[in-house]
Amino acid sequence: MLQRGFAQTSQRVSGMCGTSEETSYEILAYLAENPDARDTLEGVVEWWVFEQKIRSRTSQVEQALADLVSRGLVIERTGRDARSHYRVNRRKLREISSILKQRPISSDRKGGR
Repeated sequence: MLQRGFAQTSQRVSGMCGTSEETSYEILAYLAENPDARDTLEGVVEWWVFEQKIRSRTSQVEQALADLVSRGLVIERTGRDARSHYRVNRRKLREISSILKQRPISSDRKGGR
């Protein structure tokens, strides 16, 4: 019952746009995976929403890194820990600079990491 109800709710919520609706979706996604979860506002922000954002961003970053590596802009090497490590391809710095000039920095990225 929870799964069917969640699927219907997630379809409605995922069709919405905007920050509040996205956050609602993230909360519902967390609760569907953790139906016994209970927390305060601060806990919801720190654990529920943050965890969902990390999962989403991890997938996006993985795809972006794969694209950058395939284009030769980023170099991927396997470290001693058997994990992939990434760094800029210094031979492509001019090309990277050109790419960055083509797209202005959005207001939410200015001054941040």
